[in-house]
Amino acid sequence: MMHLVLHAVRLLGFADTAAIAARFDQGDVEATLRDAEARGWATYSSFAGTSGWSLTEAGRAENERLLKAELTGNEDAVRELYEEFLPLNALLQQACTDWQLRPTATDPLAANDHTDAAWDAGVLHELKMIDRTLASIAARLSAVLPRFRGYDVRFTNALERGWVDRSDVDSCHRVWFELHEDLLATLNLRR
Repeated sequence: MMHLVLHAVRLLGFADTAAIAARFDQGDVEATLRDAEARGWATYSSFAGTSGWSLTEAGRAENERLLKAELTGNEDAVRELYEEFLPLNALLQQACTDWQLRPTATDPLAANDHTDAAWDAGVLHELKMIDRTLASIAARLSAVLPRFRGYDVRFTNALERGWVDRSDVDSCHRVWFELHEDLLATLNLRR
């Protein structure tokens, strides 16, 4: 359980106990977080009206150690799937950019005001294509490492709600960013 709790904190960056518990649907997350705090792996802090947990450097190192142990025997399979993920990552980045910006003749960085239904439909079409491919990758990742379950479902749900790039909800961009971080952490790669 410590493995998943530390990993959830890493993926979320800074989160309250409920968000951490929801990430991998574990048992007594509060007790595990307190244990991690006692070991110097996590810290609880408050600022700007929010409170939450984050990893310490020692916690990040412990998370990396646990990820390495979990990956033993599965590295080639995960690395191959990561290679399949990378072209989709470029497409997702472009789709999110196109959702945020709609160049005009006078301003190549004009904000997308979402009044051009055809432009937005094109972006949503791209995201739907990404969604289909993600389902296949997520299924194969989950077969190797079960903790990868759900990314595809979360992405699909965000897309159905029209949550492309919002940061306050589980949007397509947010789910994708978390999946990318999960893959990088699992393979011990840096951005």
